[in-house]
Amino acid sequence: MRKYDLIVIGGGAGGLTVAAGAASLGGKVALIEKEEQPGGDCLHFGCVPSKALIEIANRIKSARSLEEFGVHVSENIKIETVMKKVKEAIDHIQVHDDADRFRKLGVDVYIGMGAFHSKNEVIVNNNEIIFGKRIVISTGSRPFVPPIPGLKENGYITNETIFSLSTLPRRLLVLGGGPIGIEMAQAMARLGSNVTVVEKSDGILVKEDKEVQHLMKDVLSKEMDLLFKATVRSIEAGQNGKVVHLTMEPGEKETSIEVDEILVATGRTPNSDKLQLNKANVQTDNRGHIKVNERLQTNIPHIYAIGDVNGTLPFTHVAGMEGKQVVQNALLGLRRKIDYSNVPWVTYTSPEVFHLGLTEEEAKEKNLNYDAYKVDLSEVDRFVTDHQTTGFVKIITDKKGQIIGAHAVGKHAGDWMQEVVFSKQFNKKIGSISNVIHPYPNHSAAVQRTADAFWRKKLFEGFLPKVMEKYIRWFR
Repeated sequence: MRKYDLIVIGGGAGGLTVAAGAASLGGKVALIEKEEQPGGDCLHFGCVPSKALIEIANRIKSARSLEEFGVHVSENIKIETVMKKVKEAIDHIQVHDDADRFRKLGVDVYIGMGAFHSKNEVIVNNNEIIFGKRIVISTGSRPFVPPIPGLKENGYITNETIFSLSTLPRRLLVLGGGPIGIEMAQAMARLGSNVTVVEKSDGILVKEDKEVQHLMKDVLSKEMDLLFKATVRSIEAGQNGKVVHLTMEPGEKETSIEVDEILVATGRTPNSDKLQLNKANVQTDNRGHIKVNERLQTNIPHIYAIGDVNGTLPFTHVAGMEGKQVVQNALLGLRRKIDYSNVPWVTYTSPEVFHLGLTEEEAKEKNLNYDAYKVDLSEVDRFVTDHQTTGFVKIITDKKGQIIGAHAVGKHAGDWMQEVVFSKQFNKKIGSISNVIHPYPNHSAAVQRTADAFWRKKLFEGFLPKVMEKYIRWFR
């Protein structure tokens, strides 16, 4: 039986971070990956292909907008050519995650399914058993498919299969108004599909600040149909496609829509069901997420779980952050706690949506004494010259100016809001951003102008009135 300092089950973003980090520190490491090439969902079905598709769709949208200048663009989109370009992006990045690269680092790579045989033993492909002093579970998640009558029988696509489309659906129904559903809905609409989004709640992107939700609802409703408080009851075959039967509030009104394809984007389910966790006594919650503490340990201290499978934040950059922490704790014996308070995320719609920390609604729910500073992009010269004035920046602080939340809607917001992440993480007050020189005209001036609002409030509502009051009292 081969023995290792560390066994990593799952070769996604988190698992690869752990394997590379532990090997570079001299640990004897085994990496088990079910696919021929590592990379996980992010590389093959998630972040990389979706952003490649979004970029192509945005370029096509921009090209069509040139018609007002007399430039005419063909309406015929060859979806196979589009998906070929998406595949090129995956292949280019795959080099960094190649199995042979990890073998050269000294990692033993096992291609196949891994499952627990005991608390320290993992069986690979039901035949070979290996021993690990420490074990890291990084098996990710997969699309959750709701039990809708007729869905499986009539067929559907997910983020894992949409990039294999050979024809562009003329009519596309998207189940789910979260980040994945909305990103793909807008991309497909810009490629030429007539898109309808069905969402059970009363809005899209429900984890975002309310002002963000309202603006994105207005933006996206111009490109697709948005149905809120709607529930799909059943699906059946129609004469020219798939007939989707819905009920909508108020009054549970019934309606039907005929579409060519259905994209399921109703959430994720953890890949924990085939790990035989019972043989290691590892505990999960009722949805299958593996329970971990602040050090990312399961209830069995030498077994860790990172990434989507632990159900904390389903983002590649979070899995990477957790992976770095686990290398320190599992291999070096440190006891550092994970901190998610400075984790940003971006929804890559057009315009992009940026999120950091608390929303204004959450600040109210916590009864915090806060200030909110907001600037519309129409007040920022660079966005005016770009004719991209849809959006805003909102930064939420405590009364001392410490950042507790930041939100933005705007072209490439995920890039130019990064200085707010830096400021929050390193405890810089919002006023410090105002003192940073930003080249003119620049998109990040939106952040600077928001910080300027902090000083205006302090000067005209705080410092100056007090000084004037004292001066008048002295003069009198």
